[in-house]
Amino acid sequence: MTKCLTVEVGPTEVQGETRIRRSVLSAKRLMSSPDDDIKTLYDVVNHSVKIRPNLNAIGYRKVVKIVEEEKEITKIVGGEEVKEKKTWKFFKMSGYHWLTYKDAKQVIDSIGCGLRKFGVNPKDKMTVFGATSANWLLVAHGAFTQSITIVTAYDTLGEEGLLHSMNEAEVASAYTNADLLNTIKNVAGKCPTLKKIIYDGEAKPADVIALKEAHPHLELITLEELKQLGVDHPVEPVPPAAKDYCCIMYTSGSTGNPKGVLLTHGNLVAAIGGVNKMLTKYVHEGDVLLAYLPLAHVLEFLVENVCLFWGVTLGYGTVRTLTDASVRECQGDIKELRPTLMTGVPAVWETIRKGVLAQVSQGSPLVQKIFHAALNAKAWCLDRKLGALTGIFDTVVFNKVKQQTGGRLRFALSGGAPISQETQRFLSTALCPILQGYGMTESCGMCAILTPEVFNYNRVGSPVPCTEVKLVDVPDAGYFSTDLPLPRGEVCIRGPSITAGYFKNPEETSATLTADRWLKTGDIGEWHPDGTISIIDRKKNLVKLSHGEYIALEKLESVYKSTAYCNNICVYADSMQSKPVALVVASEPRIMELAKAKGIASKDFAALCQDKVIVKAVLDACLATAKRAGLKPAEMLQGVYLESEEWTAQAGLLTAAQKLKRKEINQAYVSQIKNLYA
Repeated sequence: MTKCLTVEVGPTEVQGETRIRRSVLSAKRLMSSPDDDIKTLYDVVNHSVKIRPNLNAIGYRKVVKIVEEEKEITKIVGGEEVKEKKTWKFFKMSGYHWLTYKDAKQVIDSIGCGLRKFGVNPKDKMTVFGATSANWLLVAHGAFTQSITIVTAYDTLGEEGLLHSMNEAEVASAYTNADLLNTIKNVAGKCPTLKKIIYDGEAKPADVIALKEAHPHLELITLEELKQLGVDHPVEPVPPAAKDYCCIMYTSGSTGNPKGVLLTHGNLVAAIGGVNKMLTKYVHEGDVLLAYLPLAHVLEFLVENVCLFWGVTLGYGTVRTLTDASVRECQGDIKELRPTLMTGVPAVWETIRKGVLAQVSQGSPLVQKIFHAALNAKAWCLDRKLGALTGIFDTVVFNKVKQQTGGRLRFALSGGAPISQETQRFLSTALCPILQGYGMTESCGMCAILTPEVFNYNRVGSPVPCTEVKLVDVPDAGYFSTDLPLPRGEVCIRGPSITAGYFKNPEETSATLTADRWLKTGDIGEWHPDGTISIIDRKKNLVKLSHGEYIALEKLESVYKSTAYCNNICVYADSMQSKPVALVVASEPRIMELAKAKGIASKDFAALCQDKVIVKAVLDACLATAKRAGLKPAEMLQGVYLESEEWTAQAGLLTAAQKLKRKEINQAYVSQIKNLYA
């Protein structure tokens, strides 16, 4: 009999809802902390420093030099081929430099003291606007030592979103990177409360002069100067309370202005307690996590703080230096660090899978045949819990794949969006188990986690012990808590890790949180007999087609994105039509290979994306992916448009968290969508 990971609690029957479920690990009481002595993130650092002062806590690399390479690219402008030269920058990086937990604590304390001397006071709010780095985390914890609330903003948020967050929070100070000083300069005049700027890195003298001339009232200081201020002018810490706001985390927002999610220290500590309870037996002191996702995203922020509690070493990397292909005269961050743990979003895992397949396709037919035979054989064993029989496949066939991530990766966590079953299955077989997590900013990033012993596909796991979950009917879409064989409905979550609401936004707060503090996620889930949950739809992205059948755009994108030729995809459905279409950001190397295989005369990438033979081949590949995934006829694509240019946050087509800005994409491709339905 299948062991159930959840228990039912509360009322025996409520019309239109399932019973409330909790983890068996917290059946009687939801977790609110990983340890009785830990109430805040300030306590988390102190806890680890006492236990393991000399263990490496944080590692970072320095830029040794920048290598510039000029390349000629071809664009299609007005139907004509235009060639232009572009300069690409690559980095030569140092090895990792390390701070022990004791070292990190000293830096954190000096930053906290420096902030006080610089005029940032307890209960003040400080914007943190920068790329993920060791200093980002150290500055945040420095602020916490003095009960300062951080206001997070993605480094790709853009001036409008940044200004909105700064003005709404009425920040008096901001921490940023040297290369973002121009952005600060452009918004500072419209933020009357802003008085002080701290920046990290070497700024161009012209940028500093321009900022000072434009805003002479602003006080400007480097992070190194701030640290020295703290060393020279020590003050006692002002520890926060559990009820104090740790951060106002601005979501990147696929529509409208970003919303500020209020997260207390108690919320974060409860989330740490829940994650710790579920995963502590799989993580060891001295494990190494590659830290590279945006710290302004709750997933990375929570994971890094959980790791500080566990005694896991954080090694920082950047998207621009992760792989060997993106650096010069050194190894990329992954190979240099050789992590044992890793977090990622679906786009990262898709890139890794497609990279592995591209390498395999360069081998002889025999090598390809052996690889895929081993892949299928190992997957068969894993599906039947026969993992002990798979060692030979790892040693003989998959060792090179594992070396791409340093050879030590034990398991990885995927979050932020649904991962396709094909990608999860491939990497879990060839690399390491890819565990799916489920959460959102409003729940401190974790509502459910798929643990290794119940590993399965298309599941996001069981509720984290700091939350309880119920499903509520969505009649319009045909989802009911009474559905058989699996109850279905909107996922609603409650517990000590759930936000109190949105900053200065009572309308959104009341629309998202019920009077009895249930968070309405907008996701459609279904319960499995073992107490795990699957996310099967999203209320906002359900489209009713002309024949009355609903399709879920995000679900289709997670499936179609695993097609080899797709780097990114936006599925569009017109309610007056019977099938969806898709806008596809094409993979240049795979399209070039396809053209060669089809015997198409030499053309540049942009021209190939318009070639009818190529477009049909990509559509056929997408439909083959759909059939393997068991999609229904109404979910099959009618057509695809191939885009040769990547979608970016800077272009306004992705959020800072790399999610689709659906409305903006659809507006940018109105004529292409119209042609697909013609």
